[in-house]
This record gives sequence, structure tokens and C-alpha cells, in this order.
Amino acid sequence: MNPYVQSFILSMLPVAELRGGIPLAVANDIPLHIAYIICVFANIMVIPVFYLFLETAHKLFYRIKPYRILFDKYVERTRRKADINVRKYGYWGIMLFVAIPLPITGAYTGTMAAWILKLNRKQSFWFLALGVLIAGLVVSIAVLTGLGIMEIFLKH
Repeated sequence: MNPYVQSFILSMLPVAELRGGIPLAVANDIPLHIAYIICVFANIMVIPVFYLFLETAHKLFYRIKPYRILFDKYVERTRRKADINVRKYGYWGIMLFVAIPLPITGAYTGTMAAWILKLNRKQSFWFLALGVLIAGLVVSIAVLTGLGIMEIFLKH
């Protein structure tokens, strides 16, 4: 499969998101600035798609017990992690939550948090997207730093 497509798809997956997409792209010799654009765009696309899922298909799936159990656990964990930031910082809290590229703090969880906390969808989108842009920068810097360190060790 084309490495551009692989990076795009990986950046749309819930666990990896752009934390996995950007390093994969760079490992496949895609220039970092191109990797950033592709992966950030893919990760931002998650926001409206996941909102759409939560407003439609989720209601059907919620009738299925295993889905309901997993979803409720995910919701509770998301509520605990995001509620503090949102209470303290409002929409900026959602942006900060997404901007830190750690497991379970990406576009999916940020969108879920905005949905659970009944934040305005349009306003949330822009803050979530800003969080994704920042997370992409953080991951890109980490990739650059890692590549720089590898070059130092490979030269010696």
C-alpha cells in the first residue's frame, strides 16, 4: 500500500491517530512537512465523522450489551480526564486535552469529551482542530529530535 495512504489511514485510527501516522510517514521517507499536513488533515477529519457516529449509529449500537459496557467505561474515563480541564479552562481545556499527544488524549477522546459535556459542536470543532494542529507539531518535533539523536549515534 502507498505510504501516503498508510499514514493517512493510521492517523484516522482511534489508538494511533497522528502519533502513529507522522512517524510512519517519516519512516517511509515522506518529508516531515508533507507528513504533518497529511496526518493532521486526516486526524482533523475524525472530529466531524466521530460526531456523526455519536449522533446516529451509536444509538443503535448502544442496544448491544458488550458495546454498551465498553462505551460506558470509555465515557467514564473520558469524563474523569476531560471534565477537570473543561471546568477550569472551558473550550481551551478541550484544546489542551487534545494537544498533548499521549494515549487516550487525541481527537476521538476530545470529541467524545465535548459530546459528553454537551459543548457547542461548531465551537468545539475549532478548538479540537487547534489541539490536533498542536499535537502534530509536538509529534513532529519529537520525530525530528529522535532523528537528530539517531544521526549523532550513527556517526560515532
